[in-house]
Amino acid sequence: MKEPVYIVGNPAAAPPLEELVARVARGDREAFSAVHDAVAGPLLGVVRRVLRDRAQSEEVAQEVLVEVWRTAGRYRPDLGSVTNWVLTLAHRRAVDRVRSVEASAARERRAGLLEQNTPAYDEVAEQVETRLEQEQVRRCLGGLTERQRESVTLAYYRGLTYREVAELLALPLGTVKTRLRDGLIRLRDCLGVGT
Repeated sequence: MKEPVYIVGNPAAAPPLEELVARVARGDREAFSAVHDAVAGPLLGVVRRVLRDRAQSEEVAQEVLVEVWRTAGRYRPDLGSVTNWVLTLAHRRAVDRVRSVEASAARERRAGLLEQNTPAYDEVAEQVETRLEQEQVRRCLGGLTERQRESVTLAYYRGLTYREVAELLALPLGTVKTRLRDGLIRLRDCLGVGT
């Protein structure tokens, strides 16, 4: 019968995790290495069950181990074992990651919908400017005499020629031209064009 061969020597009994965490709280790197070796497997398992993505699971597991290093002094043995404490940290951190990813995806969906339904800034500005100009033209048209307004409307909004306006209104061509000229001068002054 062959005797077992130990490469490192006779394995000594490791100190309890509670003692190791107390040493980690004082900055003992060797103690942290021992805690890491004891909890890394179960920690990664818990995180993988929540996240299901290997890369994110490894990242969250690393974050939890950094948190164990930084907050080892907060461990309270009266509230549970070291393993339970670490696994609770891991589960919380993994759930936080899931919530963060879901919130980010929801924000992106809302931003995409908003972008689809919101006209570009230039379109909005152009629409507002056009509406303001139209309102100003309506107001200025209201300042013309009825005959001038009628002639201008037929010529510029209906697209009739001077001759067609004269025939439609049964007026001499010269009278229509005079009304249009006077109406356009008043519109120009009212709109402030050329000033």
